[in-house]
Amino acid sequence: MQIAKVRGTVVSTQKEPSLRGAKLLLLQFVDEEGRLLPQYEVAVDQVGAGLDEWVLISRGSAARQVAGSETRPLDALVVGIIDTVSVDNRIVYGKKDQYR
Repeated sequence: MQIAKVRGTVVSTQKEPSLRGAKLLLLQFVDEEGRLLPQYEVAVDQVGAGLDEWVLISRGSAARQVAGSETRPLDALVVGIIDTVSVDNRIVYGKKDQYR
């Protein structure tokens, strides 16, 4: 799994039928210090993530392992919304602190 920040949404009116109704998010990867990296990914959202939230994503074949996703052509799937991230006993990200 990887950590990313939700930067926006992607709308596609014409897509593979198995992706109909799927919410697509534009994600930007985050490093261990909480810095945004220059890499982006479009992922299907399974958990209802919102703009600026940090999320866990599963990529590749692991993204297709989630129930109901095995027949979808997925490369990335949002599988969790992050509450906190700490590295070496230091809080890198706290969801409740983000909105203060």
